[in-house]
Amino acid sequence: MTLRFSLKYLVPILILLLAGGIYHVLLASKPDPEKPVLREKVWQIRAIDAIPRELAPSLTLYGRVESPGQLQAAAPGGGIVDAIYVRDGARVATDQLLVTLDERDFAAATLKFEADLRDLENQIAELQIRHRANLASLETERELLALSRAEVERLQKLQQQNLTAESALNSARSEYGRQELAVMSRQLEVDRHPAQLEILRARLDRARAQLDEARLAMSRSELRAPFDAIVSHVGVAAGDRVAIGQTLISLFPVDNLEIRAHLPSTHIAAVQQALALDVGLQASVIDRPELGPFELRRLAGEAEATGIDAFFEIGGSSEQMRPGELLTISLALPPLDGVYAVPYQAIYGNSRLYRVVDERLDAIDVRTVGQARGAGGEMQVLVRSDQIAPGDAIAVTHLPNAVSGLKVRVQDD
Repeated sequence: MTLRFSLKYLVPILILLLAGGIYHVLLASKPDPEKPVLREKVWQIRAIDAIPRELAPSLTLYGRVESPGQLQAAAPGGGIVDAIYVRDGARVATDQLLVTLDERDFAAATLKFEADLRDLENQIAELQIRHRANLASLETERELLALSRAEVERLQKLQQQNLTAESALNSARSEYGRQELAVMSRQLEVDRHPAQLEILRARLDRARAQLDEARLAMSRSELRAPFDAIVSHVGVAAGDRVAIGQTLISLFPVDNLEIRAHLPSTHIAAVQQALALDVGLQASVIDRPELGPFELRRLAGEAEATGIDAFFEIGGSSEQMRPGELLTISLALPPLDGVYAVPYQAIYGNSRLYRVVDERLDAIDVRTVGQARGAGGEMQVLVRSDQIAPGDAIAVTHLPNAVSGLKVRVQDD
């Protein structure tokens, strides 16, 4: 019993010990694995040689067609529209009839002011007659005043001699006072005459001006084109009642259109210098070569933080454009020396590119001065930087993880 019991527990223990020994032997005889070697990734890129050149940069601007001579023809007075002779987009010649208003709405005002004018002229004539009568009456009143004074003096002498009654002297004195008041009243009428005449003359001038306005409004009841133009908008129809100053029709001269485009602040100095030196700067509409070229005429009177508005004269292309039309134009700037032309994909954030130094990228800060077409017709960016030396290899492959020190290999073209 004892031996069987011992074997029952010793055999499993021996098996476990044997398995453990075999495991340790195998583990000790395991070959050491080779440690992995870290290899830096090399990015394949294309590069071009930095060659400074004298190039004329161009700017892409977004402009709007405007007309500084846009005319908003308004009603000269309130009335009814009689007839419309043109429609939107029609071309009209100088003095061509456009709109007519009912003349009866202006005739009544003209008659009223003519009557006011005649009334004031008659009042002035009456005032002059009255003034002449007052002058004559004043002389008579003064003579009567002298007689009254002489009578008072005579009666005073008689009264001193007790040859007349006191009542007679008092009556003479009363008559003298009344005559003196009459002279003063007549003199006041004479003195007031110049002021009254000026008041009536001022009212007469006002009436004449009102009559001229009424006659002018009547003449303008027929609206005619002041120049060769294109009708941009007709705002009324026959039978409409309009108020004074209400716009009837809009038109613009066919030879007075311009393009207004916003010029970035980084290029204002170069453009101003070119204008000061009378250097003609030309622009053309992208994808519409038949509409150009246009010459830059002036800059706006006020600038903004982002730049300033530039105005281009359209000239002979006005027939093919309309105010409000949006255009993409290319402005040719004066040539610049010492600039580098690189593809768009070589620029990072509009102010950085990378050159290759010892098979690694090196960041360079640059300033973009415009764009120009390459030999193959593709658009390239023109940049300047003191950190670029002629012959440097400029990376033109755009890498999303480009940083200084990144290892690269330049492909052979």
